[in-house]
Amino acid sequence: MNKTRWAKQFQPLLESLRDLLPVILVVSAFQLLVIRQPLPDLARLLLGLLFVVIGLSLFVKGLEMGLFPIGQSMAQSFARKGSLLWLLLFGFALGFGTTVAEPALIAIADEAAEIAAAGRLIPNSDQAMESYARGLRYTVALSVGLAIVLGVIRIIRGWPIHWLIVGGYVCIIVITEFAPREIIGIAYDSGGVTTSTITVPLVTALGVGLASAIRGRNPMTDGFGLIALASLTPIMFVMIYGMVVH
Repeated sequence: MNKTRWAKQFQPLLESLRDLLPVILVVSAFQLLVIRQPLPDLARLLLGLLFVVIGLSLFVKGLEMGLFPIGQSMAQSFARKGSLLWLLLFGFALGFGTTVAEPALIAIADEAAEIAAAGRLIPNSDQAMESYARGLRYTVALSVGLAIVLGVIRIIRGWPIHWLIVGGYVCIIVITEFAPREIIGIAYDSGGVTTSTITVPLVTALGVGLASAIRGRNPMTDGFGLIALASLTPIMFVMIYGMVVH
């Protein structure tokens, strides 16, 4: 009995270690077979790896205990209440709030501001760089909020997701032809950084919970797809932002 309980306690750690094992093997193989040098400061690296395994385990456990249940329960509550306006407002606020707080987006916005200042696209001052980075973050957050609203309407109406995705990327291709070259790479990267540690769990839980609460909707076929929309719209909005600012 005690062995079974201890096994359950350490199972998340073993699963995280299993997920990280391919990365560890690739880095070790190239370091030892191609570069042919021992890993520098091996003890420090092993300690850091231990911290990563523990942190990843705690993060996944936190998602299962907190973010996924609250996202699903709130989506189901709004659906049962029958208020489309409040549901759309909740979806927009969720998408906007989680994206503004996304660490990856904060990092790329700050880096983009420094590069823009170095390239003389904006004044080389702290105030100008802060304003540029903040504008970029709010633009991406606004686009994700609107993407979640569109995704919620899609789930309610039962629209095929492939038409939205195809139409969105056609718009992206057209806008790319007119956007400044300096902003295109940032725009495409912004679509990726929005789907990170904070946004993905809550948005996924929202879609699955909403599809579960609406009669005639399948959580598997209708509940997913919000993340795809949240990755698509920032590309368009950031290129438009670049056309306005640059």
